[in-house]
Amino acid sequence: MLTTNDIIKEGHPTLRVVAKEVILPATEEEKEILSEMMGYLKNSQDPEVSAQYKLRPGVGLAAPQIDVPKRMIAVHVADEAGKQYSYALFNPKIVSHSVEQSYLTIGEGCLSVERDVPGIVPRYARVTVKGTTLDGEEVKLRLKGFVAIVFQHEIDHLNGIMFYDHINPQDPFQAPQNAIPVER
Repeated sequence: MLTTNDIIKEGHPTLRVVAKEVILPATEEEKEILSEMMGYLKNSQDPEVSAQYKLRPGVGLAAPQIDVPKRMIAVHVADEAGKQYSYALFNPKIVSHSVEQSYLTIGEGCLSVERDVPGIVPRYARVTVKGTTLDGEEVKLRLKGFVAIVFQHEIDHLNGIMFYDHINPQDPFQAPQNAIPVER
């Protein structure tokens, strides 16, 4: 079982490398790692398990965050209407996105960042993501709102990008023009 101790922190070099594609079909070891990543997210959102193992709650996790520089992400999050999005994906990529932007009004956080980083993180309002599930099925997801932000955050990790790289250093709270504020 993955715990918070398995998650590497900012400053670790793996967080800044571009992760390698997973050659499909994935190996049993790669499937196991991706399953463990999803397990962490589900456990971290369970109040009893989270308290017992002192897990930091998360809605997304990328393999580089556990020092595995491969293109794998897990997302376990509900959208604004309560619909659950639970995906463990190999080689996820954004295949299209809106021109319109959005941002999380409370700012973003990260399991690899143990400090508050105030500021607005501009994201695409809508994205289409393709990836391959643990079962080897190719999926195409059309996402918006908070769920789209979570997927973009995790895919950034695969490219060595941290959320705060997007914050405007001159004016951290400047919202992108005509962007949609997303409440959480």
